[in-house]
Amino acid sequence: MEQPVSHATPLAGLRRYTWWTVPGATAFILVMCFADWLVDPDVPAWARWSCAVALAATAAVIVVLLSRRLALLPGAATANRPTAWLVAGSAGAAVLGGIPLGLEDYGLWAVAPAMMAAIFAAFAPARRRLLVVAGATLLAAVPGTLASTAHGGDEVIYAATFPPGLFLFTAWVMLGPLWAWDIAGRLNDARLMSAELAVQDERLRFAADLHDIQGHHLQVIALKSELAARLAEVDAARAAAEMKQVQQLSIAALQETRGLVQGYRRTTLEEEISNATRVLAAADIDATMSVQPVGELSPAGRHLLGLVVREATTNVLRHSHAAHAEVDYHVDGQRARLSVSNDGAVHRPDAPPGTGLATLAERLRSAGGDLTWRLDGDRFVVEATLPLPAGRETR
Repeated sequence: MEQPVSHATPLAGLRRYTWWTVPGATAFILVMCFADWLVDPDVPAWARWSCAVALAATAAVIVVLLSRRLALLPGAATANRPTAWLVAGSAGAAVLGGIPLGLEDYGLWAVAPAMMAAIFAAFAPARRRLLVVAGATLLAAVPGTLASTAHGGDEVIYAATFPPGLFLFTAWVMLGPLWAWDIAGRLNDARLMSAELAVQDERLRFAADLHDIQGHHLQVIALKSELAARLAEVDAARAAAEMKQVQQLSIAALQETRGLVQGYRRTTLEEEISNATRVLAAADIDATMSVQPVGELSPAGRHLLGLVVREATTNVLRHSHAAHAEVDYHVDGQRARLSVSNDGAVHRPDAPPGTGLATLAERLRSAGGDLTWRLDGDRFVVEATLPLPAGRETR
C-alpha cells in the first residue's frame, strides 16, 4: 500500500533530501556517465542513437521506481513491487550495457545494470537484499571477462574486476539512504503510536479519577439520602440536617469534577485520610487511623495513595456492613505502606468484579509499587506499597 508523505509531517524535509539524493542523483549520474560517449564521433551513430533513446527511457524509469520506493511504507516494498516498471528498466539497462560492452567499453557498460540491480535489491525483502547484491556482484564479472577474452584484448583483469566493484559501490550509495529512510519511517510511526498511547493513557487516567470522585461522593449521597428518607417521618430536624449534608456533598462533587476537567485537582493522602474519617463517622462506622507523617512521599505518591484510601473507603460504604475500619500508613525501610481494612465484608460469588482497585493496581505497578486486596472471612484488607523517592530519609 502506498502512502504519500504529507508536507506537514516531520519526514517531509528528509523525504525531499532523500529524493534528491537517490532518484535525482542516480538519474543525473547515469546521464553524465553517458554524456561524453554519446557525442564521441568514434562511436557508431546507430549505437549513439540507440543508447540515447535507452538512456532517456531508463533515467525516467529509475526516477519513477525510486520515487515509488520512497512512497512505500517500510516493509511494504515486496508486496507492492512495480513489476512492469522493473521490466522496462531492465530492458533499458540491457541496451545501455550490451552496446558499450560489444564496443569493448568494459567500464561504462556496467553503470546502468548496477543501478537496476540496486533497485531490484531495494524492492526485495530485507532478509534477501544482501543475497541480491551479492549475486549481482558475482555475475557482474562474467560479461566483461567473456567479452574481453573473445576480443583477445589485454583488459581482462579490468573487465573482470571493475564491474563487481561498481555494483557494490552503487548498491551501497543507493541502498544506504533508502535504509535510513525506512528507519526514519518506522521511528515516525513509533512516535505517532506513542503519542496515541499517551492520549489513551491520559483518557484512562481521567476516567479513573472521575470514577474515584463520582463513585465516592455518589455513594455517600445515596447513603445519606436513604437515611434522610427514613428519618423524614420520625425526626424531621435530623432528616433536614442529613439533606443539607447531601447538598454540600453534591456541591463538593461538582467542584471536584470541574477541577479535574480543568486539570487543577490533585488528591493527597492526608486529605483523603481526613475525609475518610468524616465519611466513615457519618456512616456510624468506628474508624481507627494510625498514620505517620507523609513528608517522605513525593506528590505523585501522595496522590496515588490518596486514591487508594478514597477507593477503599467507597468500597466500605458500598459493599460492606462494617462496624469498624482501620487505616494504617507507615514507612518501612525505603517503601511506604498503606493498609485499609474493615470487618463487615459481604461475600457475593455472583457479584461482578469492580474496576476501581484493578485500575489503581495498574497505576501503582507503573510507579514501582503494588496494590493487593484479600477477603478473610468477614474482613476485607486493601494493602498498597510505593517506593520512597531516592535521597529521602526514612523515619
